[in-house]
Amino acid sequence: MTFLVGDCLLLFKKKLLQAWQKFMHVSLSFQYTTHKIENRKTGSYYPFVFNDVMGFEKPNGKGVHEDDLKKALTGHVKEGHKFNPSHSLTEGDLGYNKSPSPSDRAHCLVNLIPADKIALMDDEVIKKMRAIRLVASDLGIPQVVILTRVDIACPLVKENLRNMYLSKYIKEMMEKCSIKLGVPVNCIFPVRNYHEEIELDEDMDVLLFRALKQMVDFGDDFLKEMEQS
Repeated sequence: MTFLVGDCLLLFKKKLLQAWQKFMHVSLSFQYTTHKIENRKTGSYYPFVFNDVMGFEKPNGKGVHEDDLKKALTGHVKEGHKFNPSHSLTEGDLGYNKSPSPSDRAHCLVNLIPADKIALMDDEVIKKMRAIRLVASDLGIPQVVILTRVDIACPLVKENLRNMYLSKYIKEMMEKCSIKLGVPVNCIFPVRNYHEEIELDEDMDVLLFRALKQMVDFGDDFLKEMEQS
């Protein structure tokens, strides 16, 4: 279990940093990319992956096309497909997966949102995110929100990360996020990003691992339900 925690956290921290870069600039992930996690002890891969999709920018030809995300949820987007914000993937395109296997489908939908930017989120972005969430709900796919940059959003938390659940402001941001996206508060996980730190921080890792564990558990439960249906 120690290796699983360490390996997963390394990738998870990297994805959090990339997610924040997307919010600050234009999406980095124009390709549909699958990230496998290698067990550094055995050299094999763990039985789950992370799929990275470009983010929701404002309109005007930027950001992933809403229909493409719906296709990604159902496994119809091939690995390496380059998203075109102005043109949705259609059947017959090279990047279209006509016959997706259960492993091609999404088993958990994860949105990463900076806590200090919730109030500034564009209405069109929120509309897109809610639409995708409803599609995921119709498919039975569980959803979580990772609330990043809590230390930037709240001075109390920046002073001591253990003040996270004592912070009225963070609680307010979680509730606001829940209202905007329609995701239950107990599926919203506040975390602090690694960005300047050189050494590992136990308090930061506890929050990251809690979120990661829930994502994997949700995905595992969904896969079991698929196999039984």
